[in-house]
Amino acid sequence: MTRLAAAFAKPSPALIAFVTAGDPTPAATPAILEALVEGGADVIELGMPFTDPMADGPAIQAANIRSLGAGTTTADILAIAKGFRARHPDVPLVLMGYANPMIRRGADRFAAAAKDAGVDGVICVDIPPEEDDALGPALRAAGIAAIRLATPTTDAARLPTVLTGASGFLYYVSVAGITGKQQPQQDSIDAAVARLKAATELPVAVGFGIRTPEQAAQVARVADGVVVGSAIVEIVARHGVGSPGPVAAYIRTLADAVAGARQTLMEIGA
Repeated sequence: MTRLAAAFAKPSPALIAFVTAGDPTPAATPAILEALVEGGADVIELGMPFTDPMADGPAIQAANIRSLGAGTTTADILAIAKGFRARHPDVPLVLMGYANPMIRRGADRFAAAAKDAGVDGVICVDIPPEEDDALGPALRAAGIAAIRLATPTTDAARLPTVLTGASGFLYYVSVAGITGKQQPQQDSIDAAVARLKAATELPVAVGFGIRTPEQAAQVARVADGVVVGSAIVEIVARHGVGSPGPVAAYIRTLADAVAGARQTLMEIGA
């Protein structure tokens, strides 16, 4: 069983926590990742900073600017990932970012370096499934999950294309637009998750706009995973190199809410 499969096989839905690598500095990131694990995150999503993060809202855009301003490179990110893997052999680690840093020196080279660093999956925001050949074959050859995104506009006609070649889990973007700016409607999430789970055996994780333990609990009642990003990045922005403590405390509230939501469903026989 892969690390990702094991994370989704637990009794509670997986809590997936996102931070931007190198924010506020590359040297500070390992301690922040430790805080995510300490707080109870099941999967770590490490953002690769980019100059034009078109899918991200102000919080993550600002994190990208801080990281790049601190001189973060792809080599730094892979070193951070490798160090994390040495400390946490069983915690899944996913890289999320944009095509340019991943493929500018060749997809095979990136995939090999990610494998060497112990990366479990990659989400590339701006390579559509129709252009899978740009990165997907290299990832699969390296044993790395090519994680795909589905959105509220992914209709029945396009969903099979999104799922072809997908692995690890399916990431459902619960709102149309950029990260951190809109609040998802639970009714629409319920319907979308049901539709996606009917189409695939992959776990379905829901992200974008989830900030509070209450929201995380609502999503956890229907989804296999709950993704939180912008709210964590905002804590890092407020506390800088002193953010590990506040990050761990915040993650703990989310982890407790996610676990409690599924336990409640089990108790009522849902």
